[in-house]
Amino acid sequence: MHYSSKPYLIIPFMLCFSSPFLSASSLFHVCFDKNSISPGYDFSLSKLASLLQANVPPTGFGVGSVGQALTRANGLALCRGDASKSDCTTCIVEASKKIRVFCPSSKGAIVWYDTCLYKYSNEAFFGQIDNKHKFYLFNTDDAEEPDFNEKTKNLLTRLVNKAYTSPVLYATGEQELGASEPIYFNWVVYGLVQCTRDLSGNDCKKCLEAIVSEFPDCCEGKQGGRIVGGSCNFRYEVYPFINTE
Repeated sequence: MHYSSKPYLIIPFMLCFSSPFLSASSLFHVCFDKNSISPGYDFSLSKLASLLQANVPPTGFGVGSVGQALTRANGLALCRGDASKSDCTTCIVEASKKIRVFCPSSKGAIVWYDTCLYKYSNEAFFGQIDNKHKFYLFNTDDAEEPDFNEKTKNLLTRLVNKAYTSPVLYATGEQELGASEPIYFNWVVYGLVQCTRDLSGNDCKKCLEAIVSEFPDCCEGKQGGRIVGGSCNFRYEVYPFINTE
């Protein structure tokens, strides 16, 4: 892992899974508001986990609050738009357990998996764009096609415009890049963008436009990459990674 001077993590990665849902390990996590938590708040986090585990999988998204005053815990969970109900359930259950292991004494935390994110805080955060918690992932293989960066960014921009008007704030698509030499086959780039559904459509657009603008810092010239945040994310690859079943 290589840490940058910015408040996010840049991690080279190579994916070799045949299914996007085979990885059970988390991608990254952040613990914040690192104060000792009371037994009452700890109990609220346990109740919140049960609430989100039950409410999120049917639609792929949910928010909830448990407790009062100093014991109040607010939580949010989102599954990737192409995740099945069973994959969503598995991910939310795993995330809600592991986040307590990763951040045992923090009042706020967020953990990302390939299939879902899970976040909680003692502060009310619903409906607010989370620009603070964010990280980059990119494929270490370079893209040699001369128009790769331009066409990939155009694809992501097109998906942003599609996602923010969608009821589920999610969109996928692909862009043909043309023939590649000396391999002589047509390259296609596949893309996905998504926002947490506590955001308005306009705030989703703002969130996605902001991270797409960081494409040159994250992934320019790379065959795959993503920027993953607390409120929105994008991903692109030169292989089909989106579940269409």
